[in-house]
Amino acid sequence: QVQLVESGGGSVQAGGALRVSCVVSGYTGSTYCMAWFRQAPGKEREGVASIDSHGTSRYADFAKGRFTLSKDNAEDTLYLEMNSLKPADTAMYYCAAYPGPVINRLATWGYNYWGQGTQVTVSS
Repeated sequence: QVQLVESGGGSVQAGGALRVSCVVSGYTGSTYCMAWFRQAPGKEREGVASIDSHGTSRYADFAKGRFTLSKDNAEDTLYLEMNSLKPADTAMYYCAAYPGPVINRLATWGYNYWGQGTQVTVSS
């Protein structure tokens, strides 16, 4: 059974930085797609960034230039480095995975494994 466990959320002031992590266990395949999503209160869950097994990353427009996605294959960990954080970035951040290629990599329906989320709060 694939499990995703996020960590690293917290509170930061606007302009600050945070790194959230997602440890993956239970999957031994070589083809996958993984992503970070976020959901603010009263809003739909939205894609932040994704990476596939070829190392190709994709970012939402709001994340470009501020967020960096990386994966440590040796540690089976997905990272999201977030810089220049804004109050609008306040949300629960979720890690997601699919054991294969995903057509729309920033859409929630492309993924069948999800973590429990880690809260990121940015104050002004």
